[in-house]
Amino acid sequence: MSALKKLLPAILMIVSLSAFGQAARSPFSTFGVGEIFGGALIQNQGSGGMGVAQPQYWSVNNQNPALLVNNYFTTFQAGALVESRTFANDSASQKGVYGNLNYLVTAFPVMRWKKDPNLMFWTTSVSLLPFSKVNYRLLYTDSIQGDPSNLLAVTEVGTGGLSQVSWANGFRLTEEFSFGLKASYVFGSTVSDYSNRLVNSNQSVPFIVGIKEQTYMKDFMFTGGLAFSKDSVFTDELRINAGLTYSFASKLNATKTTVEQRRLSSQDPITSDTLVFRKGTVDIPSAFTVGLSISKGIDWAIAGEFAMQDWSKFQSINSEDEGLEKSWRVSLGGEITPDQTDFKNYLKRVTYRAGFSYEKTPYVNPYVDNGKQLNDYGINFGFSLPAGRSSIDAAFRVGKRGNKSETSVEETYFKVFFGITFVDQWFHRRKID
Repeated sequence: MSALKKLLPAILMIVSLSAFGQAARSPFSTFGVGEIFGGALIQNQGSGGMGVAQPQYWSVNNQNPALLVNNYFTTFQAGALVESRTFANDSASQKGVYGNLNYLVTAFPVMRWKKDPNLMFWTTSVSLLPFSKVNYRLLYTDSIQGDPSNLLAVTEVGTGGLSQVSWANGFRLTEEFSFGLKASYVFGSTVSDYSNRLVNSNQSVPFIVGIKEQTYMKDFMFTGGLAFSKDSVFTDELRINAGLTYSFASKLNATKTTVEQRRLSSQDPITSDTLVFRKGTVDIPSAFTVGLSISKGIDWAIAGEFAMQDWSKFQSINSEDEGLEKSWRVSLGGEITPDQTDFKNYLKRVTYRAGFSYEKTPYVNPYVDNGKQLNDYGINFGFSLPAGRSSIDAAFRVGKRGNKSETSVEETYFKVFFGITFVDQWFHRRKID
């Protein structure tokens, strides 16, 4: 437990960041159920955000449950995210910096494989992660029907998002094949708040008219995974790894409440009347990811990954959230540890990572005639500083989404991931010689 005591300050720092703020503000989080986080932990973020075909021994693979069989020790991970985003169009720009707790994950071995006690047959994992986030603020003017001489100044604010608690299990079929299943309970709410006031009017209105829409969603989602790992036919020093995950389509039970309010200039409500209360569903489309990697033990690994999800099949209790398109992503990256046995040179025991990803996002810009989908591309890099079996981890991503010359909107961002990985041997039966 001495290693845990050494890492305790880092754990407290990560937890304290949860109160630092919310997810970064982005106008693209107005679509669907918000901006999707994905399941990549810091070790995966450093190499392009991929991991379905990368066996990990000293950290949890949260992207492919089939690869959990590579965790021989109890592992606990916590991570935080701080990001800076700048959104711009042809006439204005806005920048914000935000931070929040990113994940809490633990995994531990349950049973060794009877055919080979050196291999794990069953490893399980429990995690708490955000699923999506909504955070935007839009300001615009609108005309009044029948009175074009007066305009309304409209403020539209979106907040909230979905969280997920997951239980994942990985099982070994043979020495080369394994499979896994992850069950996630997704829950949370999104809020859209609209308020307006008259501009260019001689009339004095003592209050602001506001509409508040809150949608609460909850239900289970399931993901299955397969993994294959075998020594290269050319040399047993290299290992070929392949992975596949499939997230099943799911229906989230949803409840929508719409409230009309009269407010003071401080946005405090004077009166409140419920206009709509109804139940429905939010349909999340299925998704799949396939990957391939080549590795040399724990010295180095290079990998590639392709993912696709048809968001055009997304349906919501809020029809205005629809209108998405099919998305796909390709990633390339890898990691290297120069020499884990060199205790004279600490930098040689550090694991270095780098990667690149390109994504055709599901977002279609509604403000241009061609309705072109927004592209997202970025460069990732990161490292893990060893502390015995445990480590202090960091990853960075620089990227851009959209292009002003093509879609009239553009968002650039810089993300910093920081966390700890604690590895120990629990549930070990002591033997007395």
